Amino acid sequence: MARKVLVVDDEKLIVKGIRFSLEQEGMEVTCAYDGEEAVQYAKETEYDMILLDLMLPKLSGLEVCQQIREFSNVPIIMLTAKGEDMDKIMGLEYGADDYITKPFNILEVKARIKAILRRTKKAEAEKAAPKTLEIDGLMLDCEGRRVFVNGTEVNLTAKEFDVLELLAFNPNKVYSRENLLNLIWGYEYPGDVRTVDVHIRRLREKIEENPSEPRYVHTKWGVGYYFQG
Repeated sequence: MARKVLVVDDEKLIVKGIRFSLEQEGMEVTCAYDGEEAVQYAKETEYDMILLDLMLPKLSGLEVCQQIREFSNVPIIMLTAKGEDMDKIMGLEYGADDYITKPFNILEVKARIKAILRRTKKAEAEKAAPKTLEIDGLMLDCEGRRVFVNGTEVNLTAKEFDVLELLAFNPNKVYSRENLLNLIWGYEYPGDVRTVDVHIRRLREKIEENPSEPRYVHTKWGVGYYFQG
């Protein structure tokens, strides 16, 4: 599905340039040239993103933003020709997600749009993700961050739970120790991959009936670890 973007600006040359550039990225672009038109379009269509100029006829960008926020959480990027910080702050106060000051580089506009769309997509995926997972006697309660084995609760540390959750929700996908270290502990973590081995060993001692012959968390020798679904 093509991403739908509403571009709102009374400067038609700017709108034309943005529209052309976004359509080159495969996006579906609608254009509005005043504030009232923008609000009407936003009511009629569900957009993935709105680029909204601050200075508009009929309704200002801030008024448009405020009205749209009454019925939609669509991501909004304010476009402002003014350099005053107060205008930018006001835009964010009224519910904008980001702002770009004119004159802008279209590459920056595209980069900001893509970044916000990625965040939105991730948030939607997390919201839609199942809150519990049950596999062969193992149950993960992701909201409560609790784990049960055959009905008995097992106490895991925060990082042990994070490792198990990542592996269990991606069954049969092998994660290298370096990959797990980066995903769970973060790229800035000063420790080494032995940290992962220690946590896997402790995790197995808690959830496996026989840790030396695991049912759930397996080792792919020379590669990493995976969860057998």
